[in-house]
Amino acid sequence: MNYIWSDLHLNHEAVLRYENRPFNSVQEMNKTLIKNWRETVSSKDTIFNLGDVSFKTTKDELEKIIKNLPGKKVLIFGNHDRSKSLSWWRDVGFDEVYPYPIIYEGFFMLSHEPLYIGPEMPYVNIHGHTHGECFDNYVQRMNVSVENIEYKPVSLDDIVFKFKREDV
Repeated sequence: MNYIWSDLHLNHEAVLRYENRPFNSVQEMNKTLIKNWRETVSSKDTIFNLGDVSFKTTKDELEKIIKNLPGKKVLIFGNHDRSKSLSWWRDVGFDEVYPYPIIYEGFFMLSHEPLYIGPEMPYVNIHGHTHGECFDNYVQRMNVSVENIEYKPVSLDDIVFKFKREDV
């Protein structure tokens, strides 16, 4: 099974205010996000993280978290991730790291920031970055920032199936 989400912002105190997250502290937020990862993703699964994993977290701190989480871990850089190298992110526990969007199954553009997808283009963009903004009026785009998906990874396979059935 494949899972996807974006914008965890581990250790980012200000994101609680900026995005009106329903947690009393950054520790509660971190604990909930980590718990939801563990309860959703198994060691046989793949989880796509569409950027902004953490904020002002040391390499040692993040390594203790990421290496102990289940699944094959894929990171597509977000704006807060780009200050670290590909090897830095691999060292903390990501199996695959991409500095740019990727195309998944020849049809789905996985990115941190939303991409322009015109109605004549044969793609769907699954992204994060915009947090609580859903863009419901865009049929070829889906925002998987944690604020939109109950702070839990969602099944990428279900998203793929939904869009393929809608013949976007």
